[in-house]
Amino acid sequence: MKKAIDDWKFVVLACLTLGLAPFSPQPHIISKLIWLRDGAKGQDWLDWADLGMHGLPWLLLSRWVLLFFFRQLKKEKPSGM
Repeated sequence: MKKAIDDWKFVVLACLTLGLAPFSPQPHIISKLIWLRDGAKGQDWLDWADLGMHGLPWLLLSRWVLLFFFRQLKKEKPSGM
C-alpha cells in the first residue's frame, strides 16, 4: 500500500488547501514567512506550531520533487557503471 506522503496527488492537494489556507487577505504561509523575515519578534509557541502546520505540506512537496528527480537520475545511469 502506498503511503499518503508519497502520493503526489495527496501532497499537491495538501499544499493547495492546508498549505495556503486561510486565503484572504493573503495565504497564511506567506504571512508566516514575512513574520520570519522580519525577525519573528513578539510571537508565541503557537505561532511556531502554526508555521509548522502550514509549512509541512510544502516540505512534503519539496521532498517528493527531490525524490522524483533522484529516481530519474538513477534510471538514466549507464548499466556499465
